[in-house]
Amino acid sequence: MEAQILSYLSPQYPWREEFRVLQTVGSTNDLVKELAAGGAPHGTVRVARQQTGGRGRRGRSFLSPPGAGVYLSILLRPNCRGMELMHLTCAVAVAMCDAVERAAGFRPGIKWTNDLVFRGKKLGGILTELSLDPQGLVAYAVVGVGINCCQQPEDFPQDLRPMASSLAAVKGAPVDPNRLAAAMMEALAKLDGDLLNRKSELLAQYRQDCVTLGKEISLIRGDEIRHGTALDVDDQGALVVAFPNGRVEAVTSGEVSVRGMYGYAT
Repeated sequence: MEAQILSYLSPQYPWREEFRVLQTVGSTNDLVKELAAGGAPHGTVRVARQQTGGRGRRGRSFLSPPGAGVYLSILLRPNCRGMELMHLTCAVAVAMCDAVERAAGFRPGIKWTNDLVFRGKKLGGILTELSLDPQGLVAYAVVGVGINCCQQPEDFPQDLRPMASSLAAVKGAPVDPNRLAAAMMEALAKLDGDLLNRKSELLAQYRQDCVTLGKEISLIRGDEIRHGTALDVDDQGALVVAFPNGRVEAVTSGEVSVRGMYGYAT
C-alpha cells in the first residue's frame, strides 16, 4: 500500500520522507500526537489500513474496518497563535472535498462542522487537535481524517446503514483507496500553504460546500435541545443560527443535527 500511494503522489509532494503506512493502529491521531511530542517534523503522515480505536468529535468512535477506507493523520506545525486556527477544521473539510472530487469524480458536501456527506449519508469525518505552548502559540496541530471508500451498503452494521455510505457506493464503481490517500495527502500539502494566507477563500468555499446552511437544525447541549435555522458560517468557522425568539447566535460547541440527515433530533 505504501509504494502504491507513493506512486500516485506528484513529484512536487514535499513530505515523502515523513510518510508511513501501518497495518493496524489504535488511532492514527493518537499515534501522530505521540510522534509530535517526541519532536516529529512538520508534514509527518501516518496512514492505517485499520484502526481499532478510531475517534471522532466528542469522543465518539469511528468505525475503521481493514481495507475499507482511508484512515490518515498529519502533523502540522504552523507558526501562529491558536486563535488564528479557529477555521482549521473548516479548511480541512474543503481540502478533503477537493481530494474526493479528484479521486472519485464527485464532490461531497459538508455537514457542519466536520462530516463529509452525500445525499444525507456520512462518508467520512475529520478530527483536529491542537497543542499550545504557554504563550498561546501552536506547538502542533494533528489533523485526522477517515473516509469510507470501498464499502457496499450491506457492509455497514444494520444500525448505520440509514446514515452511512462510501465513495464506491455513491459512485457505483470501485474507488482505489491508494489513489484516494494520495489525493488527500496532496490536498493537505496544498492546504499547508493556504491555511493562513487564503483564509477568506477557504471559508467561502466551505460555505458553498456546507449542506447545513439554510436548513432547520437542532442544537443539542446536554439535555437541552434548541431548534433554529442555520444562516451562515462566520470567519472563525462558527455556525450562525437564528432561533425562533429572534436571537441570532454563533455556535461553536454542542451537537448540531440537521433535518433530513442521520438521526435528526426532534
